[in-house]
Amino acid sequence: MDGGTRPSLSAAVAVVVLVSTAVVAATSVNVTTLAFDDGYAPLFGKGNLVRSADGRSVSLLLDRYSGSGFISSDMYHHGLFSASIKLPSDYTAGVVVAFYTSNGDVFEKSHDELDFEFLGNIRGKEWRVQTNVYGNGSTSRGREERYYLPFDPTADFHRYSILWTADNIIFYVDDTPIREVRRSEAMGGDYPSKPMSLYATIWDASNWATSGGRYKVNYKYAPFVSSFADLTLLGCRLDPIQQVPTTRSGCPAAAAEIAATGLAVMTPEKRRAMRAFRRQYMSYSVCYDRVRYPAPFPECDIVETEKKRFGETGRLRFRRHRRRVPRGGRVALPKPSTAPLFYSVGKGSAAAYLSSGAATSYFGVGDCSATSCPHKNLAYTTMVVVVLATAPWPAISPPHSHISLEREVLLSLSLLHNLVEVLDVDIAYPIS
Repeated sequence: MDGGTRPSLSAAVAVVVLVSTAVVAATSVNVTTLAFDDGYAPLFGKGNLVRSADGRSVSLLLDRYSGSGFISSDMYHHGLFSASIKLPSDYTAGVVVAFYTSNGDVFEKSHDELDFEFLGNIRGKEWRVQTNVYGNGSTSRGREERYYLPFDPTADFHRYSILWTADNIIFYVDDTPIREVRRSEAMGGDYPSKPMSLYATIWDASNWATSGGRYKVNYKYAPFVSSFADLTLLGCRLDPIQQVPTTRSGCPAAAAEIAATGLAVMTPEKRRAMRAFRRQYMSYSVCYDRVRYPAPFPECDIVETEKKRFGETGRLRFRRHRRRVPRGGRVALPKPSTAPLFYSVGKGSAAAYLSSGAATSYFGVGDCSATSCPHKNLAYTTMVVVVLATAPWPAISPPHSHISLEREVLLSLSLLHNLVEVLDVDIAYPIS
């Protein structure tokens, strides 16, 4: 969740993840990189665009006077667009770094777009990355997904790649695919189809980027610097109006060059790596957002285990937190006799729970209590557990014997969501 001022609670927090699955790179791909001037040009904020001495990398700066950005010298009809990026550190609330393809300057009312958007945060909170897919001006039907990252993106460079072909779109972080959109007839014009340029920008998005605009850019920490290296452009260069190749080699040679990277093919190994990444780090998916879209988009690949975790809003507000999990993946739990598990109470009882003084109590979810545990240690092996401290346990809600364990867990997670909002703690979710 997005950060804020932590309430003054004396409770200590322990987070439990009983199983941890590592995300590993699926493949190692070598691609040809360019010098900046061989494929790109400044877009805006020219004084805030700084080339390296060898001309093969560039830094974009945001200060109180201007952001900055660059654009590819050509437009491409399908391609591989990639760069190693290092994000600004420290306080970055309101800052957005974007690496994306678009043709909005040419097709203002029917533009296509593929985005990596990196969303800054307050000090001590992680950057988040969002991917977007828009076709033919379909911004009212946003296809967003949002993720945390398995590393600190401010400590070193990591490669981010957008692969766009006639059949699919794949977003990569390093060599791991994190999202695939497969073209289908049902998508129609929502699948990007017109030539696009590659853009990279840094800018002030104080009105929405961090906690919906709650935290603004603080220029006391400026300049904010994002660096780009290993610049890669592979694809068919096209005149955007005439729709004909701008080079003699045409599109077949470009397609062959992209195919040679192997990035357009989703092997079983890469698909397993993608699912592992999404299971651990995805925090929002439009495919599960029934509030915005009662029916999923045709390209959505619904995974039942994901669907249960994301609920009706498509948002996962409690997640695995790498740094809180000790080696071995376990945190010692108090015995049920001294810290009973709490049955779900639903959103309506969250205020009663907090006002009861139970904010320093042991809180967990599952189908157990101090005296009854029909499912043995299920809550200790598959569910979320948060230990705040020990205190008298408030009798707020009796066991819900008339509903299934699955529904019980969902209701309990709903309450946990409310608790997380108030306490501003990092929460882990179980990985099966």
